[in-house]
Amino acid sequence: MEKVVLRRPGRILAGHLWIFSNELAVSPKKFEPGSIVEVCDNKNNFIGIGYINPQSLISIRLLTRQKEKITPVFFRKRITDAINYRKRFLPNTDSYRVIFSEGDFLPGLIVDKYAECLAIQLLTLGMQKMSDMILNLLDEILSPSIMILKNDSPSRTLEGLILENRMLKGAFSDLPLIITEDGIRYEINTMSGQKTGLFLDQRENRIAFSRYINSGRGLDLFCYSGAWGLHLAKNGAFVTGVDDSHAAISQAEKNAELNNLEGHIEFVKADVFNFLKKEAETGNSYDFIVLDPPAFVKSRAKVKEALRGYREINSLSMKVIKKGGLLASSSCSYHIEKDAFADMLRSAARDSGKNARILELRLQAKDHPVLLSVPETEYLKCAIIELT
Repeated sequence: MEKVVLRRPGRILAGHLWIFSNELAVSPKKFEPGSIVEVCDNKNNFIGIGYINPQSLISIRLLTRQKEKITPVFFRKRITDAINYRKRFLPNTDSYRVIFSEGDFLPGLIVDKYAECLAIQLLTLGMQKMSDMILNLLDEILSPSIMILKNDSPSRTLEGLILENRMLKGAFSDLPLIITEDGIRYEINTMSGQKTGLFLDQRENRIAFSRYINSGRGLDLFCYSGAWGLHLAKNGAFVTGVDDSHAAISQAEKNAELNNLEGHIEFVKADVFNFLKKEAETGNSYDFIVLDPPAFVKSRAKVKEALRGYREINSLSMKVIKKGGLLASSSCSYHIEKDAFADMLRSAARDSGKNARILELRLQAKDHPVLLSVPETEYLKCAIIELT
């Protein structure tokens, strides 16, 4: 195992798992891409073991701070620890994120479980090189009927990897893949759906918001497969879901039928910004709105531009909410920090001419654990707000 020396180890000693190329004492290009390396400080003190990729801005991702071999035994323990965490904090569910990359000390590996199906993402070259071992362990430990490799994340291109989706084990029958979340049934399209088929990170936020809603008329904006709206419709509200994707609307309509909620929820294919502007112009108003947009920003350089977009869409939403109505507003952009998100909401409320009271400030679900020493693991923000 080759040794890599750090020039500035302070951030890594504080617990972070990423080492950037400018923190290395020598060029990372001398190391084999994807190989396992030992990391030391400039006094040759051991720091940890990780994998290296000279093509990536994040040159090294640490796997351990112990002097141990990176073998199937190592990965078996990491995977088992992750599963035991879910058993402890997420009982009584058959669908959840099994492994959340850095949050489970397995940077570059995402595994989602939908009933008997595993959807797996290998996001880094280091994990890709160990893929055979990892996939065999997941199959052995979890015994899924179906395994899908969902390697279509753009982040793979930054690692010099190709994008691909393929079946690893089993096959989809004529029957759809159905899971249940708090009494709501979803048909999951793991092969071609967004992310791995469902936004599992919003599960607890969907349930939390539904506790406030038992009647009225509202919107589920950027509704995708209708997950938020179905919870609210089940509680007795009438919901209009809006999304500009024909595939998303089609899937949402299937999910409404699956739950016998066709009379309580409808779906509209439209650009959300334009839809809200027309609603405001015609004087329509709502008792509640769910606003769960895609990430408006993929890099820190675009934060100001993204905040303008978030501010506009939140202000438009607030304008059409009745006095005493509720807004569940989210941002899944890591680069939009909590304080900036709160400031944006404050500005949006001022633009809308409404007063806003925070009922809850929430994060991603517990199967997406936040590692305090790696701020990047805390990315989802969800505010439940009363407009007065």
